Amino acid sequence: MFRGIGAISLDSKGRLAIPSRFRERLMGIAAGCLVQTLNPLDRSLWLYPLPEWELIENKLAGLSDFDKQSRRAKQMMRGYATDCQLDAQGRILVPAELRDYARLDRQAVILGQGNKFEIWNKGGWEKQRDHWLGLVGDEESEPSEALKSLSL
Repeated sequence: MFRGIGAISLDSKGRLAIPSRFRERLMGIAAGCLVQTLNPLDRSLWLYPLPEWELIENKLAGLSDFDKQSRRAKQMMRGYATDCQLDAQGRILVPAELRDYARLDRQAVILGQGNKFEIWNKGGWEKQRDHWLGLVGDEESEPSEALKSLSL
């Protein structure tokens, strides 16, 4: 399980260092083999350990190409999926296409999301987070049934 937020930075070559607290786990469950792709719901990236990505890929394969939203999700997620490997310094290279999509520059954040990570432009994350926090308690924003059943 990956959880928590961390500040990260990209170097001039587009590499980012995975926080050290996650590296050992990534080596253990995936031998440092990862898959990054765009998040089709937000301007961020998803980073999966390879075994977790393979589960997602199987789920995507089960979606119908005759359903437009399913087809678009498959095109985006599989089309931009890029294999990467942690290097000796615990870094991965983020391809230019993915950096452009997520508007990644020098400052970024990484969010643990259980089976994967989200990687956001730092300013973009802060803006989106503040927007979402502003919606909390909004009477017009009715929680989904799934959220209503969640006991915290």
